Amino acid sequence: MVTQSISLSDKIRNRAAWISAIASIAIFALKVAAYRMTGSAAVLSDALESIVNVVASVVALFVIRFSAQPADREHPYGHGKAEYFSAAFEGGLIFFASLLIIYESVKALISHTPPQKLEIGMVIVGVAALLNLFLGLYLKQVGRKHHSEALKASGTHVLSDVITTIGVIVGLGLVLLTDIQWIDPVIAILIGLQLAWSGYKIIRESMGGLLDEISESSLQKLRDALEANRRPGIIDIHQLRIMRNGRFHHVDAHLVVPEYWDIAKAHAETLDFEKAVVRDYIFDGELAFHLDPCKKSYCSECDMPDCPIRLQPFQGRVPFTVKSLTEDVPESN
Repeated sequence: MVTQSISLSDKIRNRAAWISAIASIAIFALKVAAYRMTGSAAVLSDALESIVNVVASVVALFVIRFSAQPADREHPYGHGKAEYFSAAFEGGLIFFASLLIIYESVKALISHTPPQKLEIGMVIVGVAALLNLFLGLYLKQVGRKHHSEALKASGTHVLSDVITTIGVIVGLGLVLLTDIQWIDPVIAILIGLQLAWSGYKIIRESMGGLLDEISESSLQKLRDALEANRRPGIIDIHQLRIMRNGRFHHVDAHLVVPEYWDIAKAHAETLDFEKAVVRDYIFDGELAFHLDPCKKSYCSECDMPDCPIRLQPFQGRVPFTVKSLTEDVPESN
């Protein structure tokens, strides 16, 4: 049952990547046509950004197929981190495109080259903006639902491209209304600066995934799954760490269980708890628990019935929090 679900998710992600690649090429062609008609620096900046979309969508095609491969001997934690490389690559392309846009726009500002046929150009880039809006929302939705960093990064960039194109349309409209020619390259420079910031943010988020930076949202989702499946004998969890590999998460933690349980009992109860948590966690994953005996120090918060070594009456179970799950507990406890 799990295998079928993962296979379907991979197919949806792969289909989204193909749609992104084909749509990006078509949108790029529209913007190039608009630039050839108008000679506008702002339209050129928009077209240069679309080159990034095309390259990034082709790269995402290969990365998504690669990251979907199951864990093997050489990659025991799977291939999911490849998606972070794809996102970082796209962020780098965006940043490079922003520098090129600023360079070309400054040249246009100095040379005072007036744009032409602005009405036709506005219509063409407007159509491109609508196509990008639908594409960006689709990629973001698939990326969130199927936990694809590459698709989410592409969706974010495509939606930023929509904002860029709206800025281009506004700029061309102002040139039409005022006949002030320098508005066109100035708009293009502003677009370049906005793209530089967008590229930096994508690179920053991707590096966080590669370096297993703490994800507060992932920790909160995992806390919810742990608390929902808590049962007698699962006394406490601490020193929890998440290693993110795309949509697959490997979780290490210390689990406190009754000290009078034998190895077979502790193994069976822990395994059942792990399966229940993974089932309710929004990501695919695995849990690896280091078992700690309770040492009678958790009696007041342990609801284990008929405990033969209890020293204090049960007063109430303490709910898991992100802080309690991730903090270190001294060995003496």
